[in-house]
Amino acid sequence: MNLDYLYSDDVHSFFRSPVRDIFKNYDMDRIISFAGGYPSPETFPLSEIRKIMDEVMEQYGGKALQYGATQGVPQLREAIAARYGVDSSRVQITTSSQQGIDVCTRIFVNPGDVVLTTSPAYLGALQSFRSYRADVRGVERGIPAGEAFDRAAEQALSEGKRLKFIYIIPDFQNPSGETLDYRERKTVVEVARKYSMAVVEDSPYRELRYEGEAVPTIYSIAPDIVLHLGSFSKIFAPGFRLGWILGNPDVLDKIAVCKQSLDLCPPVFDQYVAAGFIRSGILDSNLKKSIALYRSKRDLMLSLLERHMPDGVRWTHPEGGLFLFLEFPEGFDSVDFYGTALSNGIAYVAGSFFYPRPVRRNGRGDCGQGGGNAFKRPGANTMRLNFSFMPPEKIEEGIIRLSELAGEYMRENGIL
Repeated sequence: MNLDYLYSDDVHSFFRSPVRDIFKNYDMDRIISFAGGYPSPETFPLSEIRKIMDEVMEQYGGKALQYGATQGVPQLREAIAARYGVDSSRVQITTSSQQGIDVCTRIFVNPGDVVLTTSPAYLGALQSFRSYRADVRGVERGIPAGEAFDRAAEQALSEGKRLKFIYIIPDFQNPSGETLDYRERKTVVEVARKYSMAVVEDSPYRELRYEGEAVPTIYSIAPDIVLHLGSFSKIFAPGFRLGWILGNPDVLDKIAVCKQSLDLCPPVFDQYVAAGFIRSGILDSNLKKSIALYRSKRDLMLSLLERHMPDGVRWTHPEGGLFLFLEFPEGFDSVDFYGTALSNGIAYVAGSFFYPRPVRRNGRGDCGQGGGNAFKRPGANTMRLNFSFMPPEKIEEGIIRLSELAGEYMRENGIL
């Protein structure tokens, strides 16, 4: 029986994550994967987690296995509030940071409303925006953020559009790895105030800084209009599926009501464990080890790219986070090249998937993997590489092999 006639209009706005398709279709134990944003399993403090779990069961018993408050258990909200210097009334616990993006979009966006973001932008955010039929408009790299967002806002208003929020990852952006300086963060706030918009500051990588000085959050500049999203996935363990939102209590109240129709409450046991992880000091001591490990992996990948990549290839030098962004000469097609790389045991994510695209007339976004002429897509000659997941020997093997394959592809296509 064909059930197509039953589907809502929203279904046609969904698009698959090419990252998830990689993991679904291939045996990742046999692939050198630079694709996902996976933290290294070496950073999971297993014995400490076991100890905290035992303590949670001893202290809370069955309460730890019961339903909890939609806003999150008080112990975790208070621990996060103390860590980030806010009142606990400004803390909402989420079932992953991805849910934070989704509920912010859900409470603000009607079909056709404009969300402004960087281009490229985090793929999971683009999926969420598109699922609510937002008009997603990306601004170019290389132009000051405030100026770029101001131009995009003016253009949208001239078309009679409604502006809702600016979405941005200011620290070690996914996919580019770039960081926004303090002056640009202030200009983002100025643009948001000028056009009566909110700002959704996605900050899952902020605590993974390997060099340079930390830049104040956008939330610290304008806590009345900024929703700051945090995540335990990169600094604790992604399997706990916990994140948080710092924001205006009035907005968080709308988010809490929204969440009641989604999951009732975040996982209670996991929240008690996360609270214990923070309060015990293990989070901070473990972060130091994670930072040292990831710094060495980043440096290794950078040095290998420098030694082995063909001439004309450029890449970012992130001060933290999990990703490098590569830019090949014009004519390189990272979607077309993907099959060659994967057949040789290397996975990455083609950069073009991170660029917002308009919805076609049939309501479907041009965001699937493959298909069409990749040369016409923004970012066709780019790719994202993750350096946190693979062990050093695999990073070395993978980058050498990827560089050789890229060189062969460029020669065959007359790019070199």
